[in-house]
Amino acid sequence: MPPKYSAAVSSHPAVRLVDIQDGPLSVDDVVKSLDDDASGGLVLFVGRVRNHDDGKGVTGLAYSAHPTALTRLQEVCDRVAEQYDVSGLAAVHRVGDLAIGDLAVVVATASAHRGTSFEASRALIDTLKAEVPIWKHQLFSDGTEEWVGAP
Repeated sequence: MPPKYSAAVSSHPAVRLVDIQDGPLSVDDVVKSLDDDASGGLVLFVGRVRNHDDGKGVTGLAYSAHPTALTRLQEVCDRVAEQYDVSGLAAVHRVGDLAIGDLAVVVATASAHRGTSFEASRALIDTLKAEVPIWKHQLFSDGTEEWVGAP
């Protein structure tokens, strides 16, 4: 299915893939988007739905995003690309209902050296989680539920 969000235009040439999708994410698509001969290191982070949180069993969750989420994600990617000497950067996040084990977010950076890629990938996922308006609705095995990151 196509994403519900209009693609934003990057201001940085290293930003190769930025998307919010309502279907399964592809690690291969993220890695392929960063393919170039100048990259000696590529660091990938995959966030998956786990079966527990804060001592409670999780049965599933849903992600919702504000209409500005893709633009905000693009801004985060551009900023990280400006701060780190990366040759490529990608970030995709899922919305909708997810089951245990589903991929929720995939981010990656490529650079000439691994250290830069590790630092840039950490900054990318941490900034994304802090600034992009995507909210998690968790369902617990005891019948309770919780919104995470909602305003």
